[in-house]
Amino acid sequence: MNKNYLSFIKEIKRNIVHSRYMAARLANREQILLYFRTGKLITEKIELERWGSKVVEQIAVDLQTELPGIKGFSYRNLMNMRQFYVEYQSVIILQTLPAELQSGSILPSLAAELEHIFSISFSHHLLIISKCPDPTERTFYTRKAADEFWSLRTLEHHIKNRLYSNQGKLPNNFPHSLSKEIGVHALNVFQDAYLFDFINLDENANEKVLETEIVSNIKHTIMALGKGFTFISNQYRIEVGGQEFFIDLLFYNRHLQCLVAFELKNGHFKPEHAGQLNFYLNVLDDKVKLPHEKPSIGIILCREKNNTVVEYAFRNITNGMGAATFRTTRSVPDEMKGILPNVKELSRLL
Repeated sequence: MNKNYLSFIKEIKRNIVHSRYMAARLANREQILLYFRTGKLITEKIELERWGSKVVEQIAVDLQTELPGIKGFSYRNLMNMRQFYVEYQSVIILQTLPAELQSGSILPSLAAELEHIFSISFSHHLLIISKCPDPTERTFYTRKAADEFWSLRTLEHHIKNRLYSNQGKLPNNFPHSLSKEIGVHALNVFQDAYLFDFINLDENANEKVLETEIVSNIKHTIMALGKGFTFISNQYRIEVGGQEFFIDLLFYNRHLQCLVAFELKNGHFKPEHAGQLNFYLNVLDDKVKLPHEKPSIGIILCREKNNTVVEYAFRNITNGMGAATFRTTRSVPDEMKGILPNVKELSRLL
């Protein structure tokens, strides 16, 4: 097979993949509009006829009679459609005809918001509505889920981790250590607080045990860190002047195009942590960073921090770094509460 033939096959493959993607997008768009219109019809009819909300149960039964085996129109889902209509009517109600959006008669900002709404599943919307009462927060998660192709599980994780409130608030020295463009991107990548709820350790566990748990659950760790992270190594070895030093966690971020060193501190942030991390970043830039990559960034992950102390510790450091907190969980799942004894009761029994 010559190169022309291989190129031809790849072109057909691209067309197939693109066509399937567009078909899936259009199908999802139609489903969202169908659920919206159904919620609108039911809500308006109930208000007009002054029916009680219990009529929705009868509507669900009658729909099953008219369309035997139909899925997605149970009583619960019909109520979800009503809620979806109520929450998004001010936006979607303007989308009366697909041609209206294509013609550009809708404001660009509204058109972009509509595209985000139509790009994620109805299940994504229900999760956002149930967990995010603030409209601005909803818009944030809708946009992120659409732009970054979040699964429902990923969306749930970021909402639980309070990405909306934590993003952009990391104490850092980016303004005077990174270019303006990179600094803005870095603030969007890193968070002020991380939830490692896949780790079940108490606060007295040593840093080595914590690191082992993080690496053992690296898939969950990458999900917790956010977009674009690729794991390189833990206890990454660097040599300076015949001495060995080890970086707790080393990642690469595709969006920032730089190495990212994480130092774990299972306690309060201390000023000397900044000096240690600065040393590591100097070595990484001199000995590990590739010519086309941006300067390395370091993040100190600690249990607690005082932002004023962090600010003074970072002030005259020229390498980009920040300090974030993390927390794990020892809580018992709700479904197990009342079945298993708590720690104090178990100790008493033993």
